[in-house]
Amino acid sequence: MIIGVSGNIGAGKSSLVSLLERELGYNAVYEAVSENPYLEDFYRDMKKWSFHSQLYFLIKRFDFLKNVPEDVGIYVQDRTIYEDVEIFAKNLHLLGYIDDRDWETYLELFRTFSDHLPTPSGLIYIRASFGTLVERISKRGRKFEKAIDIDYLVRLNDLYERWFSDFDMCEKMVIDGDRYDFVESVEDREYVLRMVREFIESLDEKSE
Repeated sequence: MIIGVSGNIGAGKSSLVSLLERELGYNAVYEAVSENPYLEDFYRDMKKWSFHSQLYFLIKRFDFLKNVPEDVGIYVQDRTIYEDVEIFAKNLHLLGYIDDRDWETYLELFRTFSDHLPTPSGLIYIRASFGTLVERISKRGRKFEKAIDIDYLVRLNDLYERWFSDFDMCEKMVIDGDRYDFVESVEDREYVLRMVREFIESLDEKSE
C-alpha cells in the first residue's frame, strides 16, 4: 500500500513522513532533494535549469514506483509523481521557464510509463497558508531556498488547491498545517498521528 503525502514547499511533508516512519513503523520514501544535482542551480536560474531539475525528480519517482514491492507493508511517500507533473512542472511551463517543446517531451515521458505504475491507495494533503510556508522554510534553513520568489510560492499553493480538489484516484484526507504543528507541539503530533493511523487503517479494511 502506497500513501502519498502531499503539500507545498515547507508544508511539512518530510517531517510527517519521518514521524510516520518512527512512530508508526511505516516504510518511508523521501523526496530526493539533497540528491538533485540541479536544484541549487534551479533556484539561481529557473529558466535555464527548470527542465533538468523536474526531469530528475520525475525519474526518481518512477524509480521508486517501479520497484516498490506489491502487498508488502505500508509505504508513505514524500510527494507523489502527480504533483511533479500537475503542479511543479506545469507551473514552470506556465511561467515560461519550460518551453513548449520540453514540456511535451516531459509529458510524453510521463504518459509512457504512468499506465504501468501503481497508484496510491490514499493521499494526505497538508494544507498550509503562505505565511506558514514562509515561516517553516525559514526555520529549516536551506540556503538555496532563500531565493524562492514569493509569487512562485503563491502560484504553487493555488495549483495545489485546484489539483487536490480534482484528484479522484484514491481516498483523501486533509491536515490543517496552519492549525496543527506536529513538529513543535507534542499534543498536535499525537492528534495528527492518530488521525493518519485511523485513515490508513480504514483504507486497509476496505482493501480486504
